[in-house]
Amino acid sequence: MTMTSQPLTRELPLVAAQSALLFIDVQNFAAHRNGAEFSGLTEEDFTRNYGWFFSELDRQVIPNMQTIQKACRASGIEVLYTTIESLTLDGRDRSLDYKITGFNVAKGSWDGKVIDQIAPEADEIVFPKSSSSVFVSTHIDYVLRNLGVKQLAIAGLITDQCVESAIRDACDLGYLVTQVTDACLSYSRERHDNSLRTIRGYCRQVTTADLVDELGRV
Repeated sequence: MTMTSQPLTRELPLVAAQSALLFIDVQNFAAHRNGAEFSGLTEEDFTRNYGWFFSELDRQVIPNMQTIQKACRASGIEVLYTTIESLTLDGRDRSLDYKITGFNVAKGSWDGKVIDQIAPEADEIVFPKSSSSVFVSTHIDYVLRNLGVKQLAIAGLITDQCVESAIRDACDLGYLVTQVTDACLSYSRERHDNSLRTIRGYCRQVTTADLVDELGRV
């Protein structure tokens, strides 16, 4: 007897029991005006380089993050976070790339905390990372497998940097990835949109409204 196999596809809705939502680097360091990423900038320089970014963050992206966070919690989907934070005060453990870049988010610092608007609740898990990909410098893969996670919804910052890194590595490790496109952001519309086009072959892409509607049908 010949059995008909189901076609392989990334276009599968989240199954709550095997899914998790991961926020990438939505922390004081890079998502708060007083974060160390922006220290030393004049108001003129800040507005010129990051004005659009913070406008979009406040107007749309953080509210969308709050919406998907609430929907996933209500559906029993594990909500996880990763932040850039060294395991040491002086950052000697961080990646060579981060050392060359020249920033260090010290262990236990305010800069390493998730922003208040989507702060973790109860025992939600936060993974401090010291490289672009959370899968390189943390034990997240081990934890996800222990949690029974097979599908990963990803949102966060920066779309064309750490978000892309997480999506690619998650795919290579065997997770089905859903990117929530309007709950991610880069420093310009061009960079953000280009990243979405570039990473499309690795993941399913949905909007916040799509995801909330999907979870409402579960």
